[in-house]
Amino acid sequence: MLGPSFHRDQIMAMNRVQFQAGLSLPALLKRYGNAQQCEQALEISRWPQGCVCPRCAATAHSRFQRHGTTYWQCTACYRQTSLRSGTVMDNSKLPLRTWLLGMYLLGQSKTNLSALELMRHLGVSYPTAWPMKHKLMQAMTQREANRKLGGIVQLDDAYLGGERNGGKAGRGSENKRPFVIAVETTEDGRPVRGDGSGPRLHQGGAVGMDRATPASWSRCLQ
Repeated sequence: MLGPSFHRDQIMAMNRVQFQAGLSLPALLKRYGNAQQCEQALEISRWPQGCVCPRCAATAHSRFQRHGTTYWQCTACYRQTSLRSGTVMDNSKLPLRTWLLGMYLLGQSKTNLSALELMRHLGVSYPTAWPMKHKLMQAMTQREANRKLGGIVQLDDAYLGGERNGGKAGRGSENKRPFVIAVETTEDGRPVRGDGSGPRLHQGGAVGMDRATPASWSRCLQ
C-alpha cells in the first residue's frame, strides 16, 4: 500500500498515460450487461443518424425480426442488413456482450492478451477465441492506420513474445518481436484524446529487426 506521503501528483508524474481514468470492468458490465444494451450501443455507433443502406446509401427502410435477429430492409433497393453485417462480428453466433467484453479485455491489456487467456476470460473454446482475437486486432490496426500524431509525441518500445527454453531472455531474444508505441500529449504530458474514447495511440512492429531502431521509431510519426 502507498504511504501517506505518496501523493496523487507523484503517481501522475510517474506515467500520466498509465494512470489516466478509464472504463472499469464493473462500469462496462453495467453499461453493456444485457443484449438490449449491447444492440442499442452498436446501433448508435454504426448509424448515429439512423440506418443507412450499405448498397445505395438510402435511409428509408422497414424493420423486421428473423430467427431472433433484427434486420433493416432498404425500401429503395430491398437490401437487407443487420447490426453485425459487414463487421468483424458478421456470421458469428457469439452474443454481442461476449464480443464487447473481448474488445474491452484486448483494449485494456498492456502486455497483449493471448488467445488462451481470452478463451478463459470469455468461457469460449480456443478455436473461437483465436480468430476472434485476430479479427479484433486487425480491425484496431486498420482503424489506426490513417491516423497521424502531431505536436508533442512520447515514444517507448516493448518486446512481446513467449518464452523459449535455453534462449536469450528480454531484449534481443530471438522469439520476441519489438514494437514501438507512441502517444500524442499536451505540453504538460497529458494524453490527447482523439475521438473521446481514449488517447491517440499508434503502434508499429519493427519487423525483421533484433531491436527497435530509430528508423522503426520514426514510423510512428509517418
